[in-house]
Amino acid sequence: MNIGLASFGWVTLLVVGLLILLPADFAAAQSTPPNSSPFVLGVPKPIIPQAAKGLQCIAPTDFMRKNHMKLLSHDRDKTVKLGDREIKASLKDCVACHVVNGADNQPVTYEDPKYFCRVCHDYVAVKVDCFECHASVPGITMKGGLNQKSSEAEALAAYVLGDDKKLKPDKPDKAELKP
Repeated sequence: MNIGLASFGWVTLLVVGLLILLPADFAAAQSTPPNSSPFVLGVPKPIIPQAAKGLQCIAPTDFMRKNHMKLLSHDRDKTVKLGDREIKASLKDCVACHVVNGADNQPVTYEDPKYFCRVCHDYVAVKVDCFECHASVPGITMKGGLNQKSSEAEALAAYVLGDDKKLKPDKPDKAELKP
């Protein structure tokens, strides 16, 4: 098979052009101060909702953006394993401070794309699983810390409480099958 010199020349020119322009665009994006441009490498930056006014976060913003999961994991382990409820980085406190209100002036839940955590986590394609069990809006008390909308939470609670009638088997018993 014979590839013409003209088509080889265009491919080479295209590759060289990309190699020259891409690093320059990347360097420019990296040197741009935060929030000064609505784009990073051509992708729109997320618009991060402001926290509640008048409240001071437990750490500076840049630190929290990079380390919030480590803090939450550390304090979760202290709470679950050691029973220490007096912790600094409580998920409940984070939810209360970073509440986002919808058009009806009510707090939006995690299901809403405008929810504080989702704005960045959707942007970087990271799934947040905290709200499968925990409340995603302030002021809601969860029975046993479980999200009552979760069928998995209901099944777990039934198991722990020994309520076999509420447990849903993965497969029906043979007696339940009709011939």
